[in-house]
Amino acid sequence: MNRNASLDMLRGYALVCIMLNHMPAGILRAGTLTNLAVFDAAELFVLLSGFLVGVVWLKTEVTQGLRAAQWRFARRAVQVWLALAVGSVLLALLSGALTSFGLMHTAVWSGYADWLAHDPLAYLGIVLTLWMQPNLVDVLALYVVLIAAVPLALPLLTRRPLIFAALSVGLWLAARPLNAFLPNERDGGGLLFNPFAWQLLFFAGVAMGAFRRPIMDALLPRARIVTAVAGFVAAYSVGMAVLWRFGAEGKQVADLMWHAVGTVDKWTLDWVRLVSVLAWAWVVAVPLARPLARFSATLPGRALATTGRGGLVSFVACVLLSLLGDALSTNFMQSDTAWRLTVDLFVIVALWLVAAAWLNRDRILPAGAARASG
Repeated sequence: MNRNASLDMLRGYALVCIMLNHMPAGILRAGTLTNLAVFDAAELFVLLSGFLVGVVWLKTEVTQGLRAAQWRFARRAVQVWLALAVGSVLLALLSGALTSFGLMHTAVWSGYADWLAHDPLAYLGIVLTLWMQPNLVDVLALYVVLIAAVPLALPLLTRRPLIFAALSVGLWLAARPLNAFLPNERDGGGLLFNPFAWQLLFFAGVAMGAFRRPIMDALLPRARIVTAVAGFVAAYSVGMAVLWRFGAEGKQVADLMWHAVGTVDKWTLDWVRLVSVLAWAWVVAVPLARPLARFSATLPGRALATTGRGGLVSFVACVLLSLLGDALSTNFMQSDTAWRLTVDLFVIVALWLVAAAWLNRDRILPAGAARASG
Protein backbone atom coordinates (compact mmCIF):
# COMPACT_ATOMS: atom_id res chain seq x y z
CA MET A 1 0.00 0.00 0.00
CA ASN A 2 1.33 3.42 -0.95
CA ARG A 3 1.91 5.57 2.10
CA ASN A 4 0.41 9.02 2.43
CA ALA A 5 3.18 11.20 3.84
CA SER A 6 0.76 13.82 5.18
CA LEU A 7 -1.23 11.21 7.12
CA ASP A 8 1.93 9.66 8.53
CA MET A 9 3.15 13.13 9.49
CA LEU A 10 -0.11 13.94 11.30
CA ARG A 11 0.03 10.60 13.12
CA GLY A 12 3.58 11.40 14.16
CA TYR A 13 2.46 14.83 15.35
CA ALA A 14 -0.29 13.18 17.41
CA LEU A 15 2.29 10.92 19.09
CA VAL A 16 4.59 13.87 19.81
CA CYS A 17 1.63 15.76 21.31
CA ILE A 18 0.71 12.80 23.51
CA MET A 19 4.31 12.64 24.71
CA LEU A 20 4.72 16.36 25.40
CA ASN A 21 1.30 16.70 27.04
CA HIS A 22 2.48 14.41 29.85
CA MET A 23 5.55 16.53 30.58
CA PRO A 24 4.12 19.37 32.72
CA ALA A 25 7.39 21.31 32.88
CA GLY A 26 7.96 21.20 29.12
CA ILE A 27 8.14 24.23 26.86
CA LEU A 28 6.94 22.81 23.54
CA ARG A 29 3.71 21.44 25.01
CA ALA A 30 2.34 24.93 24.35
CA GLY A 31 2.25 23.88 20.68
CA THR A 32 0.26 20.69 21.22
CA LEU A 33 -3.33 20.25 20.14
CA THR A 34 -4.75 20.45 23.65
CA ASN A 35 -3.56 24.07 23.79
CA LEU A 36 -4.75 24.96 20.29
CA ALA A 37 -8.19 23.36 19.95
CA VAL A 38 -11.03 22.01 22.07
CA PHE A 39 -9.91 18.42 21.33
CA ASP A 40 -6.46 16.90 21.71
CA ALA A 41 -4.08 14.34 20.22
CA ALA A 42 -6.13 11.37 21.43
CA GLU A 43 -8.96 12.25 19.02
CA LEU A 44 -6.50 12.83 16.19
CA PHE A 45 -4.75 9.51 16.86
CA VAL A 46 -8.03 7.53 16.98
CA LEU A 47 -9.45 9.20 13.86
CA LEU A 48 -6.28 8.63 11.82
CA SER A 49 -6.01 5.06 13.06
CA GLY A 50 -9.58 4.45 11.95
CA PHE A 51 -8.88 5.96 8.53
CA LEU A 52 -5.89 3.67 8.01
CA VAL A 53 -7.96 0.66 9.13
CA GLY A 54 -10.57 1.54 6.49
CA VAL A 55 -7.97 1.86 3.76
CA VAL A 56 -6.20 -1.39 4.67
CA TRP A 57 -9.46 -3.32 5.13
CA LEU A 58 -10.76 -2.27 1.70
CA LYS A 59 -7.51 -3.19 -0.05
CA THR A 60 -7.22 -6.53 1.76
CA GLU A 61 -10.84 -7.53 1.14
CA VAL A 62 -10.66 -6.62 -2.54
CA THR A 63 -7.37 -8.43 -3.19
CA GLN A 64 -7.57 -11.36 -0.74
CA GLY A 65 -11.19 -11.69 0.36
CA LEU A 66 -13.29 -11.06 3.46
CA ARG A 67 -11.79 -13.85 5.59
CA ALA A 68 -8.27 -12.58 4.98
CA ALA A 69 -9.28 -9.07 6.07
CA GLN A 70 -10.95 -10.43 9.20
CA TRP A 71 -7.95 -12.54 10.16
CA ARG A 72 -5.60 -9.64 9.52
CA PHE A 73 -7.36 -7.43 12.02
CA ALA A 74 -7.92 -10.23 14.51
CA ARG A 75 -4.14 -10.67 14.55
CA ARG A 76 -3.74 -6.91 14.83
CA ALA A 77 -6.00 -6.85 17.90
CA VAL A 78 -3.75 -9.45 19.54
CA GLN A 79 -0.69 -7.34 18.69
CA VAL A 80 -2.25 -4.24 20.27
CA TRP A 81 -3.24 -6.31 23.33
CA LEU A 82 0.35 -7.54 23.72
CA ALA A 83 1.66 -3.99 23.18
CA LEU A 84 -0.59 -2.86 26.04
CA ALA A 85 0.93 -5.54 28.29
CA VAL A 86 4.53 -4.79 27.25
CA GLY A 87 4.01 -1.04 27.56
CA SER A 88 2.43 -1.41 31.01
CA VAL A 89 5.33 -3.53 32.26
CA LEU A 90 8.00 -1.23 30.80
CA LEU A 91 6.19 1.80 32.20
CA ALA A 92 6.17 0.31 35.71
CA LEU A 93 9.82 -0.74 35.43
CA LEU A 94 10.92 2.73 34.28
CA SER A 95 8.84 4.38 37.01
CA GLY A 96 10.45 2.13 39.61
CA ALA A 97 13.94 2.82 38.28
CA LEU A 98 13.38 6.58 38.35
CA THR A 99 12.04 6.38 41.90
CA SER A 100 15.04 4.35 43.03
CA PHE A 101 17.29 7.15 41.79
CA GLY A 102 15.22 9.72 43.65
CA LEU A 103 13.75 11.22 40.46
CA MET A 104 10.15 12.28 41.06
CA HIS A 105 7.69 12.10 38.16
CA THR A 106 4.12 13.24 37.91
CA ALA A 107 2.80 11.46 34.82
CA VAL A 108 2.57 7.94 36.27
CA TRP A 109 1.40 6.56 39.61
CA SER A 110 4.39 5.11 41.47
CA GLY A 111 2.18 2.28 42.77
CA TYR A 112 2.43 0.49 39.42
CA ALA A 113 6.10 -0.23 40.06
CA ASP A 114 5.40 -1.52 43.56
CA TRP A 115 2.59 -3.70 42.27
CA LEU A 116 4.78 -5.19 39.55
CA ALA A 117 7.63 -5.82 41.98
CA HIS A 118 5.49 -7.57 44.60
CA ASP A 119 3.12 -9.55 42.36
CA PRO A 120 4.14 -9.43 38.68
CA LEU A 121 1.65 -12.09 37.55
CA ALA A 122 -1.28 -10.30 39.19
CA TYR A 123 -0.16 -6.99 37.67
CA LEU A 124 0.11 -8.52 34.20
CA GLY A 125 -3.20 -10.32 34.62
CA ILE A 126 -5.22 -7.23 35.50
CA VAL A 127 -3.67 -5.35 32.58
CA LEU A 128 -4.42 -8.15 30.09
CA THR A 129 -8.03 -8.40 31.30
CA LEU A 130 -8.35 -4.60 30.98
CA TRP A 131 -9.48 -4.47 34.60
CA MET A 132 -6.86 -1.77 35.05
CA GLN A 133 -5.32 0.52 32.44
CA PRO A 134 -2.18 2.29 33.68
CA ASN A 135 -2.26 5.95 32.82
CA LEU A 136 -0.34 6.92 29.66
CA VAL A 137 -1.10 3.52 28.06
CA ASP A 138 -4.85 3.68 28.77
CA VAL A 139 -5.63 4.73 25.21
CA LEU A 140 -4.17 1.39 24.07
CA ALA A 141 -6.86 -0.39 26.11
CA LEU A 142 -9.44 1.52 24.07
CA TYR A 143 -7.58 0.62 20.88
CA VAL A 144 -7.64 -3.08 21.80
CA VAL A 145 -11.43 -2.98 22.04
CA LEU A 146 -11.84 -1.01 18.81
CA ILE A 147 -9.52 -3.19 16.73
CA ALA A 148 -11.05 -6.37 18.17
CA ALA A 149 -14.45 -5.15 16.95
CA VAL A 150 -13.23 -4.55 13.39
CA PRO A 151 -13.56 -8.14 12.01
CA LEU A 152 -17.22 -8.24 13.07
CA ALA A 153 -18.12 -4.59 12.45
CA LEU A 154 -16.53 -3.89 9.07
CA PRO A 155 -18.64 -6.32 6.99
CA LEU A 156 -21.77 -4.49 8.21
CA LEU A 157 -20.23 -1.04 7.79
CA THR A 158 -19.09 -1.68 4.21
CA ARG A 159 -22.36 -3.37 3.12
CA ARG A 160 -24.98 -1.50 5.15
CA PRO A 161 -23.33 1.82 6.08
CA LEU A 162 -26.55 3.63 7.05
CA ILE A 163 -27.64 0.83 9.40
CA PHE A 164 -24.15 0.75 10.88
CA ALA A 165 -24.15 4.53 11.35
CA ALA A 166 -27.46 4.39 13.19
CA LEU A 167 -26.20 1.63 15.50
CA SER A 168 -22.94 3.50 16.12
CA VAL A 169 -24.75 6.73 17.03
CA GLY A 170 -27.07 4.73 19.30
CA LEU A 171 -24.11 3.25 21.18
CA TRP A 172 -22.61 6.72 21.51
CA LEU A 173 -25.83 8.11 22.99
CA ALA A 174 -25.98 5.26 25.53
CA ALA A 175 -22.23 5.24 26.20
CA ARG A 176 -22.24 6.25 29.88
CA PRO A 177 -24.53 3.51 31.27
CA LEU A 178 -23.06 0.87 28.95
CA ASN A 179 -19.50 1.64 30.04
CA ALA A 180 -20.49 1.34 33.69
CA PHE A 181 -21.28 -2.35 33.12
CA LEU A 182 -17.66 -3.12 32.19
CA PRO A 183 -15.82 -4.54 35.23
CA ASN A 184 -12.98 -2.24 36.18
CA GLU A 185 -10.95 -0.97 39.13
CA ARG A 186 -12.31 2.55 38.64
CA ASP A 187 -15.14 3.89 40.80
CA GLY A 188 -18.30 3.41 38.81
CA GLY A 189 -16.67 0.82 36.53
CA GLY A 190 -15.81 1.09 32.88
CA LEU A 191 -12.76 2.12 30.90
CA LEU A 192 -11.39 5.65 31.24
CA PHE A 193 -11.70 6.11 27.47
CA ASN A 194 -15.32 5.02 27.08
CA PRO A 195 -15.22 2.57 24.13
CA PHE A 196 -18.97 2.89 23.47
CA ALA A 197 -18.44 6.61 22.88
CA TRP A 198 -15.06 6.60 21.12
CA GLN A 199 -16.16 3.92 18.65
CA LEU A 200 -18.17 6.61 16.84
CA LEU A 201 -15.04 8.63 16.06
CA PHE A 202 -13.00 5.53 15.20
CA PHE A 203 -15.58 4.11 12.79
CA ALA A 204 -16.15 7.56 11.30
CA GLY A 205 -12.44 7.43 10.44
CA VAL A 206 -12.87 3.87 9.11
CA ALA A 207 -15.72 5.04 6.88
CA MET A 208 -13.60 7.93 5.61
CA GLY A 209 -10.89 5.46 4.64
CA ALA A 210 -13.14 2.80 3.15
CA PHE A 211 -15.47 5.21 1.28
CA ARG A 212 -13.06 8.07 0.69
CA ARG A 213 -13.70 8.25 -3.06
CA PRO A 214 -17.54 8.33 -2.98
CA ILE A 215 -17.44 10.68 0.03
CA MET A 216 -15.15 13.12 -1.76
CA ASP A 217 -17.15 12.78 -4.99
CA ALA A 218 -20.25 13.83 -3.08
CA LEU A 219 -18.66 16.65 -1.06
CA LEU A 220 -16.18 18.27 -3.45
CA PRO A 221 -18.90 19.80 -5.69
CA ARG A 222 -20.14 21.47 -2.49
CA ALA A 223 -16.66 22.23 -1.20
CA ARG A 224 -17.28 25.94 -0.62
CA ILE A 225 -20.27 25.36 1.64
CA VAL A 226 -18.62 22.44 3.47
CA THR A 227 -15.41 24.42 3.93
CA ALA A 228 -17.30 27.44 5.26
CA VAL A 229 -19.17 25.32 7.84
CA ALA A 230 -16.07 23.29 8.78
CA GLY A 231 -13.98 26.46 8.97
CA PHE A 232 -16.46 28.08 11.35
CA VAL A 233 -16.51 25.01 13.62
CA ALA A 234 -12.72 24.75 13.52
CA ALA A 235 -12.29 28.46 14.33
CA TYR A 236 -14.83 28.16 17.16
CA SER A 237 -12.87 25.25 18.67
CA VAL A 238 -9.66 27.28 18.48
CA GLY A 239 -11.37 30.26 20.11
CA MET A 240 -12.55 28.09 23.00
CA ALA A 241 -8.96 26.93 23.55
CA VAL A 242 -6.96 30.13 23.15
CA LEU A 243 -9.06 33.26 23.74
CA TRP A 244 -8.74 33.06 27.52
CA ARG A 245 -5.05 33.93 27.10
CA PHE A 246 -5.90 37.38 25.69
CA GLY A 247 -6.72 39.26 28.86
CA ALA A 248 -10.01 39.72 30.67
CA GLU A 249 -11.95 40.49 27.48
CA GLY A 250 -10.67 37.38 25.73
CA LYS A 251 -11.49 35.24 28.75
CA GLN A 252 -15.00 36.64 28.86
CA VAL A 253 -15.57 35.73 25.20
CA ALA A 254 -14.09 32.26 25.76
CA ASP A 255 -16.38 31.71 28.74
CA LEU A 256 -19.40 32.66 26.64
CA MET A 257 -18.30 30.22 23.93
CA TRP A 258 -17.91 27.39 26.45
CA HIS A 259 -21.28 28.12 28.07
CA ALA A 260 -22.96 28.16 24.67
CA VAL A 261 -22.04 24.54 23.95
CA GLY A 262 -22.51 23.12 27.45
CA THR A 263 -20.41 20.47 29.18
CA VAL A 264 -17.34 19.26 27.27
CA ASP A 265 -16.05 15.86 28.36
CA LYS A 266 -13.12 14.04 26.81
CA TRP A 267 -13.66 10.58 28.27
CA THR A 268 -17.15 10.09 26.86
CA LEU A 269 -16.29 12.01 23.69
CA ASP A 270 -19.01 14.65 23.83
CA TRP A 271 -20.45 16.12 20.64
CA VAL A 272 -18.35 19.30 20.80
CA ARG A 273 -15.04 17.45 20.63
CA LEU A 274 -16.42 15.00 18.07
CA VAL A 275 -17.75 17.68 15.71
CA SER A 276 -14.60 19.78 16.14
CA VAL A 277 -12.18 17.03 15.16
CA LEU A 278 -14.33 16.04 12.17
CA ALA A 279 -14.46 19.67 11.04
CA TRP A 280 -10.69 19.93 11.31
CA ALA A 281 -10.38 16.69 9.33
CA TRP A 282 -12.09 18.40 6.39
CA VAL A 283 -10.03 21.58 6.75
CA VAL A 284 -6.82 19.55 6.76
CA ALA A 285 -7.88 17.21 3.94
CA VAL A 286 -9.12 19.86 1.51
CA PRO A 287 -8.15 23.56 2.03
CA LEU A 288 -4.84 22.74 3.73
CA ALA A 289 -3.98 19.64 1.69
CA ARG A 290 -1.30 21.31 -0.46
CA PRO A 291 0.47 23.18 2.37
CA LEU A 292 0.53 19.98 4.41
CA ALA A 293 1.90 18.01 1.48
CA ARG A 294 4.67 20.59 1.04
CA PHE A 295 5.52 20.52 4.73
CA SER A 296 5.56 16.72 4.75
CA ALA A 297 8.45 16.92 2.26
CA THR A 298 10.57 19.03 4.61
CA LEU A 299 13.03 17.58 7.12
CA PRO A 300 10.71 18.04 10.14
CA GLY A 301 7.78 16.69 8.13
CA ARG A 302 9.72 13.58 7.08
CA ALA A 303 10.85 13.04 10.68
CA LEU A 304 7.26 13.23 11.93
CA ALA A 305 6.15 10.86 9.16
CA THR A 306 8.81 8.35 10.22
CA THR A 307 7.56 8.63 13.80
CA GLY A 308 3.99 8.05 12.62
CA ARG A 309 4.97 4.96 10.63
CA GLY A 310 6.50 3.39 13.74
CA GLY A 311 3.06 2.19 14.83
CA LEU A 312 2.80 0.45 18.19
CA VAL A 313 6.55 0.71 18.77
CA SER A 314 6.35 4.48 18.41
CA PHE A 315 3.39 4.62 20.78
CA VAL A 316 5.10 2.61 23.53
CA ALA A 317 8.29 4.63 23.03
CA CYS A 318 6.37 7.92 23.28
CA VAL A 319 4.87 6.80 26.59
CA LEU A 320 8.24 5.81 28.06
CA LEU A 321 9.95 8.95 26.78
CA SER A 322 7.23 11.17 28.22
CA LEU A 323 7.88 9.64 31.64
CA LEU A 324 11.64 10.04 31.24
CA GLY A 325 11.27 13.60 29.96
CA ASP A 326 8.95 14.46 32.84
CA ALA A 327 11.57 13.24 35.34
CA LEU A 328 14.43 15.07 33.62
CA SER A 329 12.66 18.41 33.34
CA THR A 330 11.09 18.20 36.82
CA ASN A 331 14.19 17.22 38.81
CA PHE A 332 16.95 19.18 37.11
CA MET A 333 17.00 22.94 36.58
CA GLN A 334 13.23 23.19 36.34
CA SER A 335 13.44 26.98 36.30
CA ASP A 336 15.88 26.92 33.37
CA THR A 337 13.95 27.42 30.12
CA ALA A 338 16.89 26.30 27.98
CA TRP A 339 17.15 23.01 29.90
CA ARG A 340 13.43 22.26 29.61
CA LEU A 341 13.53 23.02 25.89
CA THR A 342 16.55 20.73 25.54
CA VAL A 343 14.65 17.90 27.24
CA ASP A 344 11.69 18.46 24.90
CA LEU A 345 13.93 18.28 21.84
CA PHE A 346 15.75 15.24 23.25
CA VAL A 347 12.56 13.17 23.64
CA ILE A 348 11.27 14.21 20.20
CA VAL A 349 14.53 13.20 18.52
CA ALA A 350 14.71 10.01 20.59
CA LEU A 351 11.18 9.06 19.52
CA TRP A 352 12.14 9.61 15.88
CA LEU A 353 15.29 7.50 16.30
CA VAL A 354 13.32 4.64 17.85
CA ALA A 355 10.79 4.70 15.00
CA ALA A 356 13.53 4.91 12.37
CA ALA A 357 15.42 2.01 13.96
CA TRP A 358 12.25 -0.10 14.03
CA LEU A 359 11.40 0.67 10.41
CA ASN A 360 14.96 -0.20 9.35
CA ARG A 361 15.35 -3.23 11.62
CA ASP A 362 15.99 -5.51 8.63
CA ARG A 363 19.18 -3.56 7.94
CA ILE A 364 20.21 -3.19 11.58
CA LEU A 365 19.48 -6.66 12.98
CA PRO A 366 20.83 -9.98 11.72
CA ALA A 367 18.43 -11.58 9.23
CA GLY A 368 17.07 -14.18 11.69
CA ALA A 369 16.52 -11.69 14.50
CA ALA A 370 14.78 -9.23 12.16
CA ARG A 371 12.37 -11.92 10.97
CA ALA A 372 11.64 -12.92 14.59
CA SER A 373 10.95 -9.31 15.62
CA GLY A 374 8.52 -8.83 12.74
